[in-house]
Amino acid sequence: MESHKPRSGIQACMGTIHSKPTHSIRKYVIRGKFVVLQSRGKSGPGKSASIQIYSSTVLDPSTGRGKLSKKAYLKYGKSKKHSGTKTITYQIKLRMDPEFGIPGAFVIVNQHKHEFFLETATLEFLDNQIIHFDCRSWVYPIQKTKSERLFFSNTSYLPNQTPSPLEELRKSELISLRGDGTGERNEWDRIYDYDYYNDLGRPDKGPKHTRPILGGSEKHPYPRRGRTGHSPSSTDVQLHLSDLWEDPSRGCPPEAFNFDVYVPPDERLSPKKLAEFISNSVQASAHFLIPEAKSLFKQDSNTFKSFDEIRDIFTSKRNQVIRGKVTEKLKKLVPAGIFEEIIHASKEDSKNFPLPQIIAENQLAWRDDEEFGHQMLAGINPTRIRCLQRFPPEGKHGQSTIKVSDIEPNLDGLNIFQAMYQWRIFILDHHDYLMPFLDKINTKGVCAYASRTLFFLRNDATLKPVAIELSLPGPLKDKEISRVFRPASEGTEAALWQLAKAHVAANDSAYHQLISHWLHTHAVVEPFIIATRRQLSVMHPIHRLLDPHFKDTMHVNALARKILINSGGILEKTLFTGEISMELSAELYKEWRFDEQALPADLLKRRLALEDPDSPTGVQLLFEDYPYGADGLDIWHAIKTWVTDYCSVFYKDDNLVRSDIEIQGWWLEIKNVGHTDKQSETWWYEMTTVSNLIEALTTLIWITSAFHASLNFGQYAYASYPPNRPMLCRKFIPKEGEKEYAEFLMDPDKYYLNMLPERFQTTLGIVLTEVLSQHSSDEVYLGQRPLQWIDNKEVQQRFEKFNEDLKEIENKISERNANPMFRNRRGNAKIPYNLLHPDTSNSGSKGGITGKGIPNSISI
Repeated sequence: MESHKPRSGIQACMGTIHSKPTHSIRKYVIRGKFVVLQSRGKSGPGKSASIQIYSSTVLDPSTGRGKLSKKAYLKYGKSKKHSGTKTITYQIKLRMDPEFGIPGAFVIVNQHKHEFFLETATLEFLDNQIIHFDCRSWVYPIQKTKSERLFFSNTSYLPNQTPSPLEELRKSELISLRGDGTGERNEWDRIYDYDYYNDLGRPDKGPKHTRPILGGSEKHPYPRRGRTGHSPSSTDVQLHLSDLWEDPSRGCPPEAFNFDVYVPPDERLSPKKLAEFISNSVQASAHFLIPEAKSLFKQDSNTFKSFDEIRDIFTSKRNQVIRGKVTEKLKKLVPAGIFEEIIHASKEDSKNFPLPQIIAENQLAWRDDEEFGHQMLAGINPTRIRCLQRFPPEGKHGQSTIKVSDIEPNLDGLNIFQAMYQWRIFILDHHDYLMPFLDKINTKGVCAYASRTLFFLRNDATLKPVAIELSLPGPLKDKEISRVFRPASEGTEAALWQLAKAHVAANDSAYHQLISHWLHTHAVVEPFIIATRRQLSVMHPIHRLLDPHFKDTMHVNALARKILINSGGILEKTLFTGEISMELSAELYKEWRFDEQALPADLLKRRLALEDPDSPTGVQLLFEDYPYGADGLDIWHAIKTWVTDYCSVFYKDDNLVRSDIEIQGWWLEIKNVGHTDKQSETWWYEMTTVSNLIEALTTLIWITSAFHASLNFGQYAYASYPPNRPMLCRKFIPKEGEKEYAEFLMDPDKYYLNMLPERFQTTLGIVLTEVLSQHSSDEVYLGQRPLQWIDNKEVQQRFEKFNEDLKEIENKISERNANPMFRNRRGNAKIPYNLLHPDTSNSGSKGGITGKGIPNSISI
């Protein structure tokens, strides 16, 4: 058993040193290498940047900090280009007195006119002993920041084990990151603070663009976002998305992309990644959206005339002609450095838009009931379906109108009681939460129902839909108007059944984007990021564990507030929930529980798994052929094993968790500030044991990596083909005797096409799924970290074990996908389930739409 006593400063730092035997000397030399990533159009810092090193073992009594070296300047820069990125390696050399001790931190002062990105640093001294610094941070001119930039070595300490020369530096760095909660942020401010979602509306543009503030009220609770200090609304004349949708003739989508948003510098997308994102958006818009915007001005062109016409959108080569015009307009809208990156990205990758997988192998698979059920288990929203516990289903507004006679003919010879007893009736429930909002939603040509869909689990583990109930508010309060549809294979009933499935798919699409994807990953994680930066020093082992899982998320979320979830944004224009989309998201935040985002807990809650103390995850799936559940539990177990191994190195007992002032401050701030609208809930873990810390960290890493990947990167495969997953419907299902019923009978397929969104909305949705499904070329996947990311050899070995576990899981996934017994692994559309395939081989390193790979973080 290792001692719990703090190591001395020299002992503590030796973990980061790879050495030969040392000997006494009167002077020694520290040689440093500093790697800078050079942005296009900007020069490197050169001699305008100076370095001073802090000792981790010798205290300067006059400052209360480690002894500080003299200045050295970056020089002898050597450039190198790799994968389109230019790096410059600078050298320094300092002659040190022997009493200086061992380096533990350094400060850098940038007197250059430009900021630069410092990737890594190494300090070599005393016969090739090396100390590593994983910097990955922007260093701005001191004329702007008014302060020097501090970096700590890759040695991790719990707060009470920090070497005394570094204690004050550790505390003062955290204080500076918290700021004072006032003022408007500048791009160089490294300050983390919280705010409400008060920037989604544009009240200056008129009442219809007013949106409620989310967070801070009982009616609209919400997670907090990063504070910018900027005005909640703008009166400028810049072209916004809402202007474009009202008058598409004004231009193309790139003109509406406003990327000017504050996030702390270390949270920003790299210039290369931001350029890729813009380039992807431009090229997708040029291919899909611009021709449809032009077609709006042609007579009778707002609807598709055939399913083949939709398919032709993907096969057209028109984007090559339009891209040049788009590029010229874009040049006026983004900074020169980013524009050059965009041009480079365009040259590197000429976009090829493949057919969505849902129609690539079998153009008619999407119509099949089995494929409909398959997507509830292995599609892009496999987390809503649950086992039904009471029949008929009940909700806040009373019982369902589905009768036993509606479903028993499709239970393969079982009666309802036998099927329920065997846990073989499942429900996709989009009823209770939608019903109060339908009167607001069903305006401006949107036709939406609240829905309940029942499925039967067949002997081959496929899900067979057996009844769909669609409901609308009645003329009297708490009275609903409901219709029940049953599966049919031919004739009028079969055509009505297809319409009913489309309405269910529209419900599920909105829930997927607003709740499963946005709320349950992007939004709920942001407070954890802010609290981590404010309360956990970069020296803290838990900060070092979590850091890769927060990469780019705050910037992506900030862009979403500008483009996706804002007034007039893409989600308001593509989802049937329209202007009340984020209000609905806040309503469902009331049901959110962090502890239930742990995968085993989620499966138990939905009765898709049973408790099993002999299982490594503590649960056993109800049936094995549930791809999301089977692969997800393997990934969950690997993550939890890794987190357990990691924490065991630093926390030998529960008392070390309780006495860790940074961890306690972190957890309290998450509950009481970041998720303050949930602070009174009793389900929050008590941060008093190592096991609770492990559970919280595992859940957080699961959400940011595998859970997000399962929801995001299959969107192009399934959702880019509108007939499969329409995002809204423009017609209700007609009833016999109505005028539209005759129209429906004359041509059911035409009625289906006319029920889909208008062409421009449809293609806007395609662009959205295409951009969101892209992996960036510099993506870092689960099981991948930079070399020397931590100095601890034991941790490095355990991380290698984690990587090996992920490789084994990849093999298991491939075997499952190849097993014909598992029909849900492919479905009738023949799409293998790879959304939880980690991709440790780097096969997706060039980026693009791969349909597999688990990035470390919510980075798109």
